[in-house]
Amino acid sequence: MKKTLTVVTLLAAGVSQAAGLTIDTQSGRATGMGSTGVASSKDSSSIYYNPAGILGVNKLDAQIGDSLIIVHLGFTPEGGTKQTQTTPSPPFYGYFAYKLSEQLALGVGVFTPYGANLKWPDDFVGRQFAKSSKLVTYDINPTVGFAPLKWLRIGAGAQIIYGTVDVERALAFGTTEGSVKLSTNDWGFGYNVGVQADVLPGMLTLGATYRSWVKMNTQGTADFTVPAPFSAALVDQPVKLDLTMPATLGLGVSFTPMEKLTLAVDVNWVDWSTVDELAFRFQTTPTLDQPLPKNWKDKWNFHIGGEFKPMPNLALRLGFIYDPTPTPEDTLTPDLPDATRLNFTAGIGYEHSHARVDLGYHLVVLQEQRSTFPLLPGTYDGLSHVIGLSVGYSL
Repeated sequence: MKKTLTVVTLLAAGVSQAAGLTIDTQSGRATGMGSTGVASSKDSSSIYYNPAGILGVNKLDAQIGDSLIIVHLGFTPEGGTKQTQTTPSPPFYGYFAYKLSEQLALGVGVFTPYGANLKWPDDFVGRQFAKSSKLVTYDINPTVGFAPLKWLRIGAGAQIIYGTVDVERALAFGTTEGSVKLSTNDWGFGYNVGVQADVLPGMLTLGATYRSWVKMNTQGTADFTVPAPFSAALVDQPVKLDLTMPATLGLGVSFTPMEKLTLAVDVNWVDWSTVDELAFRFQTTPTLDQPLPKNWKDKWNFHIGGEFKPMPNLALRLGFIYDPTPTPEDTLTPDLPDATRLNFTAGIGYEHSHARVDLGYHLVVLQEQRSTFPLLPGTYDGLSHVIGLSVGYSL
């Protein structure tokens, strides 16, 4: 009889609503529209989706938001028992944009572009690879937008990223167990650029955006908890981990066939091949180094969204995302579990005077993903729910 191990988590992570490590629910409006925004974003959240869009604000725009992500992740190994575990970790974001003139706008955003947060049950069959794993990146993104022509907008920004990594692994000593907690952090720097062109003003807009890769040479500590006979050999020590957050390229179209209806399509290329291994380097005892190969592949993902306004202050939204996993079958392990996703999205927005509230929802179907990793073969699948809420103010 096939046994299934199940984990239920609340997280901001790659196993939630976007493949790999991407978190693309960075505004309530975009969340409801299939996380589109390359051509359709025209408020302060453009700092994430396309920096050229900040020129679409009237004078001033600010918003803050958060997401609740509930994941039901299943793993079927060769044996195991059904258990559950919860881990809360919602991603926060905030943006501010100010239009100095019709040609110039400034802004700044703070958000989490990449992340993962997962805790397996204590008796998980793969706990020697990961009892828990957490990656968090905080991106401070100052931005400038310039409009050389009335129909053309150009934007650029600096990425100032602080990243933290925390992994706990079980260690086997015959009939007893210990553990090691690996914690590292570092700063990294990059840039993002974008352009939006009103091909048919008021009807058709094209957009393109690029966000550079960011390399972080994280450093920290390895904290061992082991039986007494092994404590002399396994001592707490410094540890290093090199990480590169991938570059992304986005292309988008926004089409308004009638005054009340806007349709948007985005396609995004992600340079996931920068994730080639997960390799902690122990500084006192290098023989402990055990790199896990990843060999992720570059992927395109596809987004479609729509917004209908039955009343000037009310917006209804729908969307869909196809997001293929970058993880090969032979390197899929429980420290960074992944699967191809089908996202079905919906949302609603309401404006009153200068204030607005946007609510978005993703139903994410994680398709069955087989792992042929020699030491832990099995199958991953699951379902997740993402609820994003943002509040904004504009002048």
